[in-house]
Amino acid sequence: MRFYRAAGKERVAAFCFLLPSLAGFALFYLIPFGQSMIASFQDGIGGSGSWTFANYESLFASSSFRKAAANTFRFMAVSVPVILILSLGLALLLNRRIYFRNWLRTAYVLPLVVPVASIVLVWQILFDWNGVLNAWMEQLGRSRMDWMNSGAAPSVIMLIYVWKNIGYNVVLFLAGLQNIPEQYYEIAELEGAGRLRKFEITLTYLTPAIFLVVLMSVLNSFKVFRETYLVAGDYPHDSIYTMQHYMNNMFLSLDIEKLSAAAMLMAAAILVLVVTMFRTERMYRSYME
Repeated sequence: MRFYRAAGKERVAAFCFLLPSLAGFALFYLIPFGQSMIASFQDGIGGSGSWTFANYESLFASSSFRKAAANTFRFMAVSVPVILILSLGLALLLNRRIYFRNWLRTAYVLPLVVPVASIVLVWQILFDWNGVLNAWMEQLGRSRMDWMNSGAAPSVIMLIYVWKNIGYNVVLFLAGLQNIPEQYYEIAELEGAGRLRKFEITLTYLTPAIFLVVLMSVLNSFKVFRETYLVAGDYPHDSIYTMQHYMNNMFLSLDIEKLSAAAMLMAAAILVLVVTMFRTERMYRSYME
């Protein structure tokens, strides 16, 4: 009886400590999300309108929405594999005993603590019409290029995305690599395994870290709007016009119903991706066991 009373008191104490966080989460996330979901099915603000699917129908009929959705998922499909391969390669390199290893680790983490505005200022200096990169190209006898208003704009945004987020992924991969017992590689050497077989061992035991890196990279790819907005403005080149640009423009025009519908579709797409990744990782783990 005393044990149950003590356990009950601990649960009450834990709930009291969690209550402020739960209240803040509900106030700033759950309640606004629920209001946005309701608004996406109405044709008027404040519950005065009738329930309808017209907002979703108009979204799918909008060429701007289709372009924004296609650009968003195209960016994710290209940038996530790129940052995954680069961060894994750098982690494997930094996991070895090389000169300046600690300095290199610090260099890859620095972008995480630099404010976004400072990052954008650096990239504007590089890719502006009168920027450093165009000056170098002119010295090499090549004509200047309007980087952010051409087909090169997605590559510039991807470069910013990779530079900003690769350090966090490298840290996660290094943590996973250092948790792999050295005995596995020693046994593989005794059995005459080559580099490819050792790399397969590394990938097998690095699966949880790979899953986490892919998940974080996917979520971060949807947040690249900050950098894109600060570099290219409200109406960027068509190739980098994303879902966040579309929703930002809907907010400026006070079209709250379409904004809510677009947000719900984006949340549903992210939820499907995350659930699919969790199921895939669970199936792979059960297969390995």
